[in-house]
Amino acid sequence: MKAFFAILAAATLSLGAAPPNIVILYADDLGYGDLGCYNPKSKIPTPHLDKLAATGLRFTDGHSSSGICTPSRYALLTGRHHWRDFHGIVQALGSSVFKDDQLTLPEMLQQKGYTTACIGKWHLGWDWDAIRRPGTPPKSIQPGDFDWSKPVPDGPLAHGFDHYFGDTVINFPPYAWIEDDKLVRAPDSVITGKFEEPTKEGNWEARPGPALSDWDFYQVLPTLTGKSVEWVRSRQGKDQPFFLYVPFPSPHAPIIPNDEFDGKSDAGPYGDFVYQTDHACGEILKALEESGHAGNTIVVFTADNGPEAYAYARDEKYDHWSSTPLRGLKRDIYEGGHHVPFLIRWPGLTEPGSVSGALISQVDLMATLAAALGGEIPDGQAIDSFNFLPYLKGETDAGPRTRMVHNTKKDHYAFRDGDWLLIDAKTGYLRPAPKAWNEKHGQPADDGTPAELYNLKEDIGQRHNLAKKHPERVEAMQAMLRKVREGRYPGL
Repeated sequence: MKAFFAILAAATLSLGAAPPNIVILYADDLGYGDLGCYNPKSKIPTPHLDKLAATGLRFTDGHSSSGICTPSRYALLTGRHHWRDFHGIVQALGSSVFKDDQLTLPEMLQQKGYTTACIGKWHLGWDWDAIRRPGTPPKSIQPGDFDWSKPVPDGPLAHGFDHYFGDTVINFPPYAWIEDDKLVRAPDSVITGKFEEPTKEGNWEARPGPALSDWDFYQVLPTLTGKSVEWVRSRQGKDQPFFLYVPFPSPHAPIIPNDEFDGKSDAGPYGDFVYQTDHACGEILKALEESGHAGNTIVVFTADNGPEAYAYARDEKYDHWSSTPLRGLKRDIYEGGHHVPFLIRWPGLTEPGSVSGALISQVDLMATLAAALGGEIPDGQAIDSFNFLPYLKGETDAGPRTRMVHNTKKDHYAFRDGDWLLIDAKTGYLRPAPKAWNEKHGQPADDGTPAELYNLKEDIGQRHNLAKKHPERVEAMQAMLRKVREGRYPGL
């Protein structure tokens, strides 16, 4: 069967066949163990993503570049690890993280004749100062301080997208819809970050700033879903290949599933929000089918990082550990911070229901897609991206990647080498796990070593630190990590 798909793939990628459409569905703060296809004991039904896995390839060792939002998105769209350039997120009304001469995935696809669209959470910055009225205080967040009629530069349209629709970040201002590079309606009030009504789980986490007076957070996910479906349907009957990037705002806080999804899971409101996110994916996948595009569309589903810290209370209350079987959460360099769901359905290339244990990063998508389209990435661009096409075509038995750097905050790194994982710090946590969680999951107390070493093949939950047992391996991996960080080994 694998040979058949390899032959079919070769035919598809040659002889002038129509270039495949590409859709990337990108969840926000989703755990490896939230999806049923990764965790049979998950208390959250995810039928549409389970079906995607059943009709495509499920990677079990897939990773985001970072344990937080902006850096992972940057790495996905550039093929370059964030830690080479920065570590933190773009703050409210912050500027773009892209360099002027940086090639992005959508720009590369535009050069290959694709039309490109981003619908959802951007969180990579804009030049908001360009529309700030002269003489206003630089930190002021009053709506009258901005000329909302002007286009906002240096957003998605400046970095390869022909079309954008979204609210840039669900819990950051401006709380208003943006279409392409202009606000649909001008903000007329300010959200202070204080709300009379609580969210269904966790906190609002909304930064203060300009807003529409009738802004409804609960309409963000359904609106983005509808716009994505509408855009897919608009491509029906058109020959030009397309790239659609859908970075969802969910299940990131505020955890606000629509009422119709309440109780759909056994994992509380977060579980219901994951269920709604799965439903949104299902609507987009259905639109691909109904518009006749599914047979020639590569679909990727993954997430920017692991689940938020609310997962500890959720595990205690509902007995659902979102990171199952991993240790750690969002921000951590333990596996749970960056080891995420990673599904690919590539018609004619991925065998339905196949599973791969190959080590893969989201940065690898750029080189893989470039190779599939017969293009070469210019020197100095996408330097960390590995080409997985020969592996996907069955030409090699193993993936091209054996090493990877994991990082969230400055000077806090982990390094993967085969089955071995080095935590080059006293701990992989940003914040320690609660004592009750450690006891429930059999996590031993920290042994105080300056670094930690795990064999993930034998200990995927990172319970047994082997640093004292293998000091020579620790030293060798630390030396390699130093060389990588110094730039002597690009592509890791």
